[in-house]
Amino acid sequence: MAGRPGRNLRRTVVALIAVDTNILVYAHRLESRQHHDAFDIVKALAEGRERWAIPWPCVYEFFSVVTNPRIWKDRASDPDQAWRQIDAWTGSPSLSLLAESEDFLPILERFVIRPRVRGPIVHDARVAAICIAHGVEELLTADRDFALFPELTTRNPLHPAQS
Repeated sequence: MAGRPGRNLRRTVVALIAVDTNILVYAHRLESRQHHDAFDIVKALAEGRERWAIPWPCVYEFFSVVTNPRIWKDRASDPDQAWRQIDAWTGSPSLSLLAESEDFLPILERFVIRPRVRGPIVHDARVAAICIAHGVEELLTADRDFALFPELTTRNPLHPAQS
């Protein structure tokens, strides 16, 4: 069946950018050297019209990291501050929170059986598998361990030469 003349029948795919925990932590923690840049990046995404995403495991990890007194001593964010930050990000109408999907488990299996994927890197494998399952085009992260999952394009927006 022929389409109408001049009508483009191909679906337009909007690029989906996801944000990893470390960028979120830097955006939240004022004393971070990367705070201003990370804050500007997340703010632009949150206030923009383009769809962006945070994988659910990164939300949990963000909360865990910024409220951890072992990391921040007496300057750790209190749970209310951390939750208000999460609430602000989730208030962005262009944000999608990404969870495990039907396609997730076989992707995760491929990632976790790799030789260097052990211990805490399993968390990165989970985040990468969620991103791949949701068609994320790029993950913004300062974590070089994601190089273990070349199926996922990553970019360090804080140090472009390291991407």
